[in-house]
Amino acid sequence: MAYRAPVEDIAFALKSLARIDRLPARAFEDFDLDLIDPILEEAGKLAAEVLAPLNQAGDEQGAQLTGDGVVAPHGFAEAYQQFVDGGWMGLAAPVEWGGQGLPKVLANAVLELIHGANMSFGLCPMLSLGAIEALVAHGSREEQEKYLPKLVSGEWTGTMNLTEPQAGSDVGALKTKAVPNGDGSYAITGQKIYITWGDHDMAENIIHLVLARLPDAPEGSRGISLFVVPKVMVKDDGSLGERNKVQCIGLEKKIGIHASPTCVMEYDGAAGWLVGEENKGLACMFTMMNSARLNVGLEGVGVGEAAYQTAYAYAQERKQGKVEGVDGPAPILHHADVRRTLTTMRADVMAARAICYACGVAADLAETSEDAAQKEAARLREELLTPIAKAWATDVGVDVANLGVQIHGGMGFMNETLAAQLYRDARIAPIYEGTNGIQAIDLVGRKLSMAGGKAMSDMIAEVQDTATSARETNDPQLVQIADRLAAAADALTEATGWMVEAMKAEKEKGLSGATAYLKLAGDVIGGHFLTMAALEGRKESGALRGRMTALAGFFAETSLAEAPGRVSGITRGGDSFLSEGEALFDLA
Repeated sequence: MAYRAPVEDIAFALKSLARIDRLPARAFEDFDLDLIDPILEEAGKLAAEVLAPLNQAGDEQGAQLTGDGVVAPHGFAEAYQQFVDGGWMGLAAPVEWGGQGLPKVLANAVLELIHGANMSFGLCPMLSLGAIEALVAHGSREEQEKYLPKLVSGEWTGTMNLTEPQAGSDVGALKTKAVPNGDGSYAITGQKIYITWGDHDMAENIIHLVLARLPDAPEGSRGISLFVVPKVMVKDDGSLGERNKVQCIGLEKKIGIHASPTCVMEYDGAAGWLVGEENKGLACMFTMMNSARLNVGLEGVGVGEAAYQTAYAYAQERKQGKVEGVDGPAPILHHADVRRTLTTMRADVMAARAICYACGVAADLAETSEDAAQKEAARLREELLTPIAKAWATDVGVDVANLGVQIHGGMGFMNETLAAQLYRDARIAPIYEGTNGIQAIDLVGRKLSMAGGKAMSDMIAEVQDTATSARETNDPQLVQIADRLAAAADALTEATGWMVEAMKAEKEKGLSGATAYLKLAGDVIGGHFLTMAALEGRKESGALRGRMTALAGFFAETSLAEAPGRVSGITRGGDSFLSEGEALFDLA
């Protein structure tokens, strides 16, 4: 299957659904809407012509740990150099550090294309983007001058080092130590696991951002500091010196993303420098994690798009069964159930894409708007949509990849097919950057109560306005979609009211419905954007107009139609396992 960059759908999502035109011109002086299509087209060429052809070969070969360090699969280093030469790493980075200063949401869109073509490759620049953001926000001037120019150019890559064998998602349990050396640096000692692209041969240096504890630091997350630790020491003049005391001592054996080295990193008195304030490292790291959560959501979108394209191509070629009007065995695309499955895949991917880009535009507005009310509204929208974009979109990626395997039938269960690889690759995304269960807890535990519940109430009000706009067209198909959307909005309103009260009075009961609540919220907000797509698509000509109406209509009669029935699963779903815990589980 040849990956085709979905430039038209991405551009439509950015312009007509996420409304990138709302970004302030003063903050992005070198950006206008006419840049979107050519940037996406060029990124699409890199994705389709350079990265996609390496995807299956990279999966088969995998990254290799040698005596000299980790070696990327054949062709990856050359592809990464093309990525660097194209200036893609610095697309949204500050001009001050060599970047192009364009909206971050546009960089998000480019990353979707890269993930769709080759998720293993895309993980490397994704981690570098987070390192850049953390150093821009929290690094000292000296640290910024030393590391940012080469990170922004892509000549060096970055990593995020949080997890340890005993800690998992409980970052407060980490034990890596940072002891002052007396010269402003610290000796970092400890072991980190699951470090994506923690070592490789594609760049001359790797800049690690590492969480560690200072001597006598408070227990738990309040005693964590952040340090910048280069793989190769950087001299005052910017040239490289000797190797630092950090190395990869093992590669994790994973079910997917084989071309992306997931490293066990050992720090043995490695030289590091404090980023931000002492014992405030978790707040600094969250700058990286929030960026990464949205980008992980886009992994779900990208892999889902690739799974759809792969399944669609196979459905056109694979002949089986008889269909009226077709001589001999018919391509399985003629079978209604296959077309239903493909439509499910495409509708879910488009809805997830719109949620992610809406979150990205909100993040850009929250950072750059000069209007206080708009800035606060954007901040609330970003906070609300981040866990939904991460969790709902990555679940979509897995579900769509699963459907892709199903369309391939027995062939989809064979490792040599791209459908199987995409399913394996997609499965990590719901685990990355705080599992989807953690995202659901964040949504109901923090985001629903922000500003007195304003974030979700404003979101639901927009959903209802979209339903009203669709109904006012008097187009029978759009009126039917509007009815489904309005009913779904009512269901989300009911579930939200219950959840807010439950989290106050019966927290365990509220948490028992958190994942189901996030699923409902994603369905309703995704349906909102697809309904918007049908409305905005009326201004378009050609296939785009019909496609958006068809996707909105299908989503309305499937996912949105189910929304009212999901409320009891949220409000009552936990009753059995909470009340009968002794019968179900050994909790001793």
